[in-house]
Amino acid sequence: MTAIPPRYTAPMSRRAASLLVVLALAVSPSAQQKAPDQQDYPGTFSILGYDPATGEIGGAVQSRVFSVGNGVLWAEADAGVAATQAIVDVSYGPKALALLRQGVKPDAIVKQILDGDPDPGLNGRPWPKAGRQFAVMDAKGNYAAHTGPEATKWAGHKGGKLCTAQGNILAGEAVVAGMIEAFEKETGHLSLRLMAALDAGQAAGGDTRGKQSAAMLIVKKDGGVWLHNDVVLRLQVDDNPEPLNELRRLVEMNARRVRPRQ
Repeated sequence: MTAIPPRYTAPMSRRAASLLVVLALAVSPSAQQKAPDQQDYPGTFSILGYDPATGEIGGAVQSRVFSVGNGVLWAEADAGVAATQAIVDVSYGPKALALLRQGVKPDAIVKQILDGDPDPGLNGRPWPKAGRQFAVMDAKGNYAAHTGPEATKWAGHKGGKLCTAQGNILAGEAVVAGMIEAFEKETGHLSLRLMAALDAGQAAGGDTRGKQSAAMLIVKKDGGVWLHNDVVLRLQVDDNPEPLNELRRLVEMNARRVRPRQ
C-alpha cells in the first residue's frame, strides 16, 4: 500500500496574516460598539391624568416594544405619577416619586433629575441623556414634562387640563394633540379617559414602528380591592398584535365589575 503524502500548506504571507488580524478586530465586540439605531429605542406614547372627583391619578402607555409596562409608569397614592421613556433611564420613575413624597414641585423635579443624570451610557455604548423623555404629575394634577433634543423624531409633549401626553418615534404632533383632546372630552372613570387617549393617539398614527404592548396604572389611597391596597388598577398587555384592543377589553371589564368610587 502506498502511503498518501501529507498535503503541502504554503506558509501564510505577512500581508495575509495582517489582513486576518484586521478582520478579527472588525468583528470583535469592542469594535462593534456603536450608537444604537432607532430600533433599539423604545418608541412610546403615554398620558398621565388626574380625576379631582375621585382623587385617582394614573397613566397609560402603548409602544412597539415587548412589555412596555415594565418600567415606563410609576405611581404612588398621595404622591403622584411619572412616565419615563424614549432613550430611557428607568431610575427617573422612582426618583420622581421620592421627590414627590418630599413635596417638590413637578417642574423642579424634572430639573433636579436631569441635572443629576451623569449620562453613563448603556452596557458600554451611548445611551444619551439628551434623548430622555419623561413627565411628572403630583397628587393634585400639577405636572411638568421634558423631551430631550435627541429623542427620536417625531418626539414631543403636550399639556391639557389635568393631563399631559408625551411620545417619541411618532407619526407627528397630532398623536399627542389627539390624546389630550380625547382625555378632556371622555367622561366616566379615569381608566376610560386614559383609554380614550391611547385610542386617539393610535388613530393619529401612534408609534411609526407599529404596536406590541400597552399598560395602565391608577392609584388612590385605599382605593384598591381588599385591605390597604392603593392600586386601583394595574393592567399590562405585554405582547399582542392589537394591544389597545386587549387593554380596552380589560378596562371595560373592570368598569363593569366595580361601583363608581367617591
